[in-house]
Amino acid sequence: MKYISLALSSLAFIGVIVLFATKPKDKKAQRTVVTTKDSTGKEVVVPVSRIAYVDMDTLEANYDLFKIKKGEFETRQKAIDAELAKLANDLQNDYNSFQQKMQSGKITSEQEAQNMQQSLMQRKEAIETKEQNLGNKYLKDQEAFNKQMHDDLLKFIEDYSSDKGYDYVLSYNKLGAILFTNKELDITQDVVEGMNSLKKAK
Repeated sequence: MKYISLALSSLAFIGVIVLFATKPKDKKAQRTVVTTKDSTGKEVVVPVSRIAYVDMDTLEANYDLFKIKKGEFETRQKAIDAELAKLANDLQNDYNSFQQKMQSGKITSEQEAQNMQQSLMQRKEAIETKEQNLGNKYLKDQEAFNKQMHDDLLKFIEDYSSDKGYDYVLSYNKLGAILFTNKELDITQDVVEGMNSLKKAK
């Protein structure tokens, strides 16, 4: 069936690579600094940027709300496919019946034949319209959910980075542009637990 494809994935959920740059609002996390020289030879103290990353595949697999909504979208898609398939099959059966009646001479009036043919065409157009409307609504709801997930993650990462003192938090997945990650920089579990806790609290 070519009705509606499920678009929930890392790409739809958060984008290919998302870079969050945040400046700590307080000094909860100790900042590391290094001493270097500027262009004039004068020594200057420069803070070292702290970087972490979130494994999006792991986040999607363990974030409760995402798992629930993904299941709901999959169930909804199957229901839509089944409904449209039944309408299409019923139409095909009625068309086959119409053809048989025409061939067997059971329909002798040209007007009756035209009326039945017109009725079948109207049903076909109605099914196509229904498919389009259901598809548009499905994708619109999916986009709204993806945006909400994106906004929730951004807000959590902003607060988390401010508390932990991170300057950059990268999104990572196996097919993304980042080819290597140091596991010591992985904050995915903290993010999963934190976001799950926030949703449960709400």
